[in-house]
Amino acid sequence: MSDDPSYAETRSEFIEKTGLITQAEGLPRIAGRVFGMLIFDGDMVSFGDLATRLQVSRASISTSIRMLEERGLIKRVTKPGERQDYFQLAPNPYATMLEGLKKRTMATCGDIADTIQKLPPECDAVERLNAYAHFYALKDKVLDVALAELNTTSSANLKDETHD
Repeated sequence: MSDDPSYAETRSEFIEKTGLITQAEGLPRIAGRVFGMLIFDGDMVSFGDLATRLQVSRASISTSIRMLEERGLIKRVTKPGERQDYFQLAPNPYATMLEGLKKRTMATCGDIADTIQKLPPECDAVERLNAYAHFYALKDKVLDVALAELNTTSSANLKDETHD
């Protein structure tokens, strides 16, 4: 399958799209490409191989790895007898992504509430700000549902893997 030219093209497109998605979310495009490659390939990859396969500098890989590790999306692993580090997806990285989104959502709710507190209740902006806060409160509820689903799915997958 991996020798098929359409497979290689599909892989490359996915990695690039993941880079663009991640860039739109405020991370460097290369970090998204690293993440996309780890998702698509599912392998442990050495630092040097990441730079080679993605055709980017080792400095860019270093920065990207640090950001992805800090966010809990990838993890550093070692192989017995080898001196170099390898990287792979962290367990349940998508739940970690949702937790980060939830944290930012709650911070935004707090900022809106602080603004509302500073205004007199009769101010016409209060109603609009309350509607804005309500939007973020609903977003938080939806994130809770999605997070519970991801955690349930992840737990079920772990149980399946241990019974094989």
